[in-house]
Amino acid sequence: MKGFLQATFSGSASASALRERYGDRYRWLLLLSVLAGTIASLIPSTSVNVAIPAMSAFFELGQARAQWITSGFMVASTVSMLTTPWLLTRFGYRATYVGAVLLLMVGATIGGFAQNFPMVLISRVAEGMAAGIIQPIPAVIILHAFKPHEQGRAGGLFGMGVVLAPAIAPALGGVLTDLMGWRSTFFMVVPVTLLSLWLGLKLVPHSSPGGAAVGENTSGLDWIGLSLGAGGTLSLLNGMAQLHHEPRGPALLLLALALALLVGFVLWQKLMLARGRKPLMDLRLFRCRPFVMGCIVSAVYGTAMFGSTYLLPLFMQMGIGLSASYAGNLLLPAGIVLAMTFPVVGRMADRQPTHWLVSIGLGLLALSFALMIFVGSSTALWLLAAFIIVGRIGLGFILPSLNLGAMRPLDKSLIAQGSSTISFIRMLGGAAGVSLFGIVLQWRMEVHEADVALGTKAAHLIAFHECFALLTALCLVAMAAATQLRSPHPATVRSD
Repeated sequence: MKGFLQATFSGSASASALRERYGDRYRWLLLLSVLAGTIASLIPSTSVNVAIPAMSAFFELGQARAQWITSGFMVASTVSMLTTPWLLTRFGYRATYVGAVLLLMVGATIGGFAQNFPMVLISRVAEGMAAGIIQPIPAVIILHAFKPHEQGRAGGLFGMGVVLAPAIAPALGGVLTDLMGWRSTFFMVVPVTLLSLWLGLKLVPHSSPGGAAVGENTSGLDWIGLSLGAGGTLSLLNGMAQLHHEPRGPALLLLALALALLVGFVLWQKLMLARGRKPLMDLRLFRCRPFVMGCIVSAVYGTAMFGSTYLLPLFMQMGIGLSASYAGNLLLPAGIVLAMTFPVVGRMADRQPTHWLVSIGLGLLALSFALMIFVGSSTALWLLAAFIIVGRIGLGFILPSLNLGAMRPLDKSLIAQGSSTISFIRMLGGAAGVSLFGIVLQWRMEVHEADVALGTKAAHLIAFHECFALLTALCLVAMAAATQLRSPHPATVRSD
């Protein structure tokens, strides 16, 4: 398998050969190529959300089952992120990247032709696995290919491109859902994957991070650690989903199993390090205080960000009665503003303390959620769009700064591990957030629907407002951790 991948994807495309061919601009071209794949991996995470009500009606799903359309994607993304460092070392950048993009395209095609709900879930899992492998790669490239005083600018420009996909995808997905049905939201990623494949085969080197030869000093994948991580994640999310059902015994058993598997995962990773073998997650990362603080912020931030990504389209359709296309289009201005915020904050991250930028962003995000509590069916749409924009500006402050603040102090040999670990923790928080808010939303809807003094629409609106209040509180918790996210100033750690 290894020989096949090298023969198919490597050629003469070493990093040094590509630098010689394209000159000093090569690192920016490389960033462009992985940007295309990251955009492709992000489209399924957002475009499908606006089609969830249509899919729920088509497959006759309840809220608890429908949330697995999003959660299934995120669980697969979360677990597969842990494999990225091993894949990069064993097969190199090109084979890992191109193989993941191919998997993404296959998964989208399966979803578009699915005739039953299990096939949709298989599609979402395949898309999630591909996205999880792809998404840690850009941070590894930025921290290896760019000097510290350029990393904020590179991250900001990269982020500007990345957020255009989540901004445009819900709007386009909503229009396609209204005009052509929910299946079209799966097929819309295929053209982007074709572009990603072309750029990947042209610009991505076949070497491993740091310029090491493919397959150099690699052992087998830590399947035991991967199984423990996957089992713990699935047990956690299933346990949370079962909490709303009587009896509570099965839910408590699943949550206890999740805790046991988590403990087992940590102990196994320690044992792998003690034996001198490559663990799935290198626990030496957690000796670095800024990285630990970054992980705490990432977990809470993932819960708030992905929970809101799931809630906002549903709120606009079920809470205030907008169509899918309207819901998608209302998210578009916020996405454009977010894209404009990224390069500005990226440059600031090269000069300003990252913990202040992250704290400002979390404060704006909390304010946005707090304002949503006052939105009703009579609220002007421009005001609703403005409230969403406030939160997206907050995201623009957080995203370029968080990874840099957490990973700048790490040893170069741990950068790939650090990128996959912090991405894993963010996505685990996100997967738990989607599950949590799906459960809380259904619970609060049922509670308020039982009140005969309230109509169905009013009951739904109150339930959404309570979810936004919970999101506000989570962001304030993350702010407390963000004040401890301190790392060396980039000017003091210029690389060779």
